[in-house]
Order: sequence, then C-alpha cells, then structure tokens
Amino acid sequence: MRMIKLTPVHSAKHCTCTKCSHQERHECVQNQCTCCACYETEGSLAVKAADCSCGSSDEESEDHCSEDDDDCCRNEKHHEDDCCDDDCCQDEKHEENEPHNEDKESYKIEGMDCGACAKTIEKHLKQFPEVQDVTVNFSSGKMSITHTLTAERIQKEVSKLGYQAMSEKQNGSGTPQRTHANKSLWEIVLSGASIAAGFALSFTALPDLLQNLLFAVALIISGRQPVRGAYYALKSRSLDMNVLMSAAVIGAVGINQWFEAATVVWLFALGAVLENRSVEKTRRSIGDLMTVAPSTAWIKFGNQLVKKGVGEVAVGEIMVVKPGERIPLDGTVMRGESSVDQAPITGESIPVDKNQGDSVFAGTLNENGTLECQVTQPFSNTAIARIIQMVEEAQEKQSPTQTFVERFARIYTPIVFSLALVLMIVPPLFGLGSWSIWFYRGLELLVVACPCALVISTPVAIISAIGNAAKQGVLLKGGAFLEKAGHIEAIAFDKTGTITEGRPTVSQVLPFTGSETKLLALAKTLEDYSTHPIARCLSDYANEKKVLALAGEAFKNIPGKGVQANVAGTIYYAGSQKWFREKKVGTLDQYAQVQAFEKAGQTIVMIGTDRALIGVIAVSDTIRPTTVAAMDQLKKIGVRELVMLTGDHHTTAQQVADEAGITRFFADLLPEDKVKSIHELQGSGLKTAMVGDGINDAPALANADLGIAMGGAGTDTAMETADIVLMADNLQKLPFTIALSRKSLRIIKQNIVFALIVKAAALCLIFPGWLTLWLAVFSDTGAALLVILNSLRLFQHKAQ
Repeated sequence: MRMIKLTPVHSAKHCTCTKCSHQERHECVQNQCTCCACYETEGSLAVKAADCSCGSSDEESEDHCSEDDDDCCRNEKHHEDDCCDDDCCQDEKHEENEPHNEDKESYKIEGMDCGACAKTIEKHLKQFPEVQDVTVNFSSGKMSITHTLTAERIQKEVSKLGYQAMSEKQNGSGTPQRTHANKSLWEIVLSGASIAAGFALSFTALPDLLQNLLFAVALIISGRQPVRGAYYALKSRSLDMNVLMSAAVIGAVGINQWFEAATVVWLFALGAVLENRSVEKTRRSIGDLMTVAPSTAWIKFGNQLVKKGVGEVAVGEIMVVKPGERIPLDGTVMRGESSVDQAPITGESIPVDKNQGDSVFAGTLNENGTLECQVTQPFSNTAIARIIQMVEEAQEKQSPTQTFVERFARIYTPIVFSLALVLMIVPPLFGLGSWSIWFYRGLELLVVACPCALVISTPVAIISAIGNAAKQGVLLKGGAFLEKAGHIEAIAFDKTGTITEGRPTVSQVLPFTGSETKLLALAKTLEDYSTHPIARCLSDYANEKKVLALAGEAFKNIPGKGVQANVAGTIYYAGSQKWFREKKVGTLDQYAQVQAFEKAGQTIVMIGTDRALIGVIAVSDTIRPTTVAAMDQLKKIGVRELVMLTGDHHTTAQQVADEAGITRFFADLLPEDKVKSIHELQGSGLKTAMVGDGINDAPALANADLGIAMGGAGTDTAMETADIVLMADNLQKLPFTIALSRKSLRIIKQNIVFALIVKAAALCLIFPGWLTLWLAVFSDTGAALLVILNSLRLFQHKAQ
C-alpha cells in the first residue's frame, strides 16, 4: 500500500462503487475508504486498493508508479498502455499544470459596498478565458463562478480590486475576514492620526512641506487600495466608486489641496468599513440558523452509543437525543417522550410535546426527556438546511424596485461623470471663472456622482426583512414576493387545514337506545377496519375513552354510504343519514336532532340496525385557536377582503365563517372552482393572496398574486409551491408577514427619497461654491450609513 494523489473531479457527489457502503464521496475520504472512484472525485491522498483501475500497489507496478512518482494518476502526459485504463485517463492528454476540471464554485465576497462593486468583480473576472461564467450578488455577498483556475488565483484577482474572496468549501472563513476588518481599522486610525498631525502643524510656522508629507502618508495608507481598485475597474471598463474617488483625490493633489485630498480618502475608507460592517450584519441574518444544528450525533448500535458526524449518519439509523441537547437530524420518534422547542424552524417559542410516531427536526431543542429517533433525512436535506438554502436564494433574487434603482444608477453615474468633465473645461473656456475653481467644482461633482446610498437603499432593507422573517418562522422566497405582500388587499383562505385544524374531532355523542359506552363500542367495532379520516377519528375517540371493540365479523364497506358488520348475530350499520332514510329506520324526532347537528355545520355518523337507530355521533373540524386573533389583526392592518374557500356545503361553511369572523365565503367548490374564485377577487381590482396547505391548493396558489402555504416545516411540497411559507401551523404569522412587508416598502421609499434629496442638495451647493470635497464625501458616506441604519430597523419588527 502506498499514498498517491488522484485526479479531483467535482462533477459527482454520490458514491456509486460496490467496494464500500458509503452514500457520498466525502464520507469515503473521511473514513479512508480504499474506493478509487471516490478518491478520484474528491481529490485527496488515498491508500490505493489492490484492484484499483488506476494502478496497483504491488511490486509489479514499481517500474511505473514509484513512491516519488505520484503524478502517474494525476493524468500527466503518459502512455495509456503503461499504467492506466480508459476509466483513468479517458485517452486524453492533460497538461501537467492544468489546475482542475471545469468547476462551478461559490465564494464569499467581503468588502462590497453596493451593486457597482459586484459588477466590477464580474467584469474583471470575465476577461479571463478560463472563466466560463461568473455572477456576483451584492445582497448575499456571494460569487458563483464556473472556471478552470485555481482557488488561489481567483482570490488573488478579487483581492486586486480591493475585495476578499473566500471559498465556501474552506473552513474557518470568518478568521481571514475578521483579520482584514481589523487591518482596515488600524489603517484608518494611522491615516487619521497623520491627518490630525498635519492639520495641527498648519497652525505653526513650520514649512508647508512637513504637513504635506503627513497628508501624503495618510493618502498612501488609506488611498492605495481605492487607487488600485480603480486601475483594475477601468481596465475592465467599469465606472465604480473607486474610480470616482481616486479621480477626485488625484485631482485635489494636482491643485495642491493636500489636506482635502487626505480627508476625502480617509472619510471614504472610514465609510467603507462602517458600511461593510453594517451590511455584513444583514447578511448574517440567516447565518445564526446555520449554527443551531449540532455537527455530531449519538447513534445507537445494539446496546452502544457511537458519536458520528452528521454527514456520516445514514437514513434509517437510530439517533439518541438526551435532555438539553439539540436534535442533530430530522427524524421520527421511535421511543421516549419529551417537549421540544421548535423555535429555529417554526418561530414558535412554546415547546411541542413529542411522542412515538411524531416528527422532529434538526436544530430544535429537546427539553426534558430522552428520545430515540429514526433518521428520515440526510444532513443536506433536513428542514433547516432547506430553509437556509431557500433564504440564501431569496436574498439573491432582486425585487422590482431594486432592479429599477440599479438601472437608474447605471445611467446616472456616467452622465454625472461626463458633466463633471464638462464642468472642468467649458466654463473656463468661456471666461466664466478660473480653471482652478471650475476644476475643483468638477472634482466635487465626481464625488457626488457616486450612487452608493441610492443603490444600497433597497437590498439592505430586503435582506433585513427576509432574515427577520426567517427567525420568526416565515420563509420569504425573494424580494419580489416581499414587495407583493406589502400590496395585498384581499386574502383567500382554504378552510380545511388552514382556518380549521384539518382533522375531524368528535363533538357530540347522542345515544338513542342504550349507553354512550355501548354506542362508542359499536362505532369502534365498525370503523376499526376503515382508513377513512372520520372512521379513524371515531376509533381514536373510543380509545381515548378506553372503550373496547366488540367481537365482529363479515365486515363490509358500502361505497358512498358506510360500513356494516355482524356483531353477535346482528347486522349493524354506520353511515350517512341518507343511507338510513333509504332503510326507513328511525323516528321523526331522531331525524330532527340529526338535522340540528347538520345545521350547526357538523358531519353526522349514524349507527343502527335494520330495525332501529341506536345513536348518532357528530364530527366537526374545529377552527384553529389562532384563527380569530389572526383575522382581527389582518383587519386592523388594513386588509380589505378576507374570504374563505371550501368544498364543504353551504351550512358548514357558514358556521365556520361565523366562528372565524369572516363575512365572505365560497362553498361547494372543486379545485378548479377555487381558481375561479381567485380570479373573481382579482377581477374586482384587488391584489389577492391565497393561503393553503401547499398540496391540495396548488392551482389556486399558482393563480393568486401571492401564494402562501402553511405548515411548511414538514412538507417539501409547501416549500416548493408557495411564494411565502409559514413554517408553523399558526395563522398569526400572516399578519406579521403582511405588516413586515408594508414596513419594508415604507423604509425602501424613505431610503430612496432621502438618498435623492442628499444628492440634489449636494449638486445645488456645488455651483455657489459652498460645497467642499470632504463635505461631498461626508454627505455620500453619511447618506449611505443612514440608509443602512434605517433598513436595520426591520430586524426589530416583531409579531404582535
């Protein structure tokens, strides 16, 4: 056996070999599996197996693969017949210095202040032929790139522009970023001290050269990175803030305004650091969720517990969670009872009781009992992993407002830049003032041309709102849906499972002959073998009352009518009122009581024989405890129409609507009729949202202006079909979401108006000569910081 390095191929994730039992490639590497194919995919030093197709570990291969010749299986130029078969080299001649195959990777980008920074990085990297595609998203602070370069080369090129790139595959990404932030702060302190010292010397009789040298030191410390970034931005034909600020600073030095030049670059650097820290806070809004799930799990093997990494745990294994520990993976309780705090998933602070058969989620806290749970999802597909993935995707989706603002900025900046050049040249040519005065005003206009405050006004607010919603158990799938929710005027609710609990419960037991216990015993005997939801409800109710079934035989299901069975020689029936009327069984008084139940919106199960009615059991789907409060809150925040949609008959719909406080409803609806109801609301000029379970209501959710699904924590379908997902079965999260969306829209409008007012004021102050370079930078940086701080208020919005 010897250690040799294999070719990293990143196109596959799962292990397909028959030599090991692992499901994913990284598990093979972690466990030092001798599977050659897995090591080829993962790229690592491997212990070569005797039957590896890329070579042999025995003595016969020494003439080709020696211990010092580990490049053999790295696809170096060599003859196929000497060592490797078709699976290893695929008859291709690779260059020795080729870094790796074409790969799509994700990088975290540190230091971006606005969308223009992202465009600069994109344009710079697209110049390289090895880069097939690159997308940089300012909102999420991430770069997705398809390339054949090394990670070191990518990081070096991004660093040239003044930003830091860290591959998400690497561990400990926070350390380099923190080091860079601390370095920037020290540079600001040093350059600020130099400026202060130079300013103090200006009040002495010492030569100006000394103070200018101190200003020059400040320029070098704080200005070298913006100038370097400006060079590469111009090289990639990008007009970003580095270009504008560098031009202004160089121009100020050219007219001997050393103090202003140093102050401008220092304010610019200080603003960049403060903006970066504030923006990173919003980007970390979902990052806290990533830390709640443990990295290891206790797995039960016989009578022993083995600690394993969550990525190594297979579906079907039994994990043991002790009191006070967080649940590491999604699973089903097999043994034990406990209360579980599901706040990271559902946003609900009240613990939920868990018993055998109940589902548990990764990242939730087991409070007081030991649970043995069967793992139902791999680590990469747990509920919390899906939430994190979808929220990150949502942060990358631009809202209509954000798209418009960025388009405006792309037009605004070149126009103002051109005007600055015109301002420097044209007025002096016509004798309207000296060259130095108009050149200075042109420099001021260059600074004013920076659109950072305007561009950053929308994405920071959207990221803050999405992050806050995720912590409250609401999954917003993008800025566009956040804006849509803020404009909603009508909300249509599916009845079953949304307004109501979605499962029938026994509300009345009325025996006509005999006792209630006998009636329940007959009901349990007849319904135990049925899978109908109402049958299960009756059987469960009898179990709760500790009523045993009778000995029965000849069970028979009558479609559309009910069930029958032979109990002690007598045929008993359980079914609908219509069926018993056909049998002409029962008295007028008995049917009058049955009709009273139906008028109250309850479903009736009648039990009897061919001669008499023994009793009736009323079943109803009760409304959720949070429904009435949620409807009241929606009315208070200004939602004009609250409508219920149901396939139940009119009487039941009326009863539920009255209990819920809903004045308008549509009953007896088929799925396609629900779509027509949505169109009817939209036709009346109302922006309409549809709230359902995301499964049976998919057509209505798709046709509404906004689709909202409830109870998404346990269903993939709800997460996929809806625009907004309420992770808990709690309707009170809906008014919170609508209110958050409306507040977001108000803050975005405030930010845009404020940024435009500041720009307009700065422009007006240029021509009278009242604006200075440092004041122009201060107005731009200050406006950007105020816009960010205003957006961060969305983190404080809580459910009522």
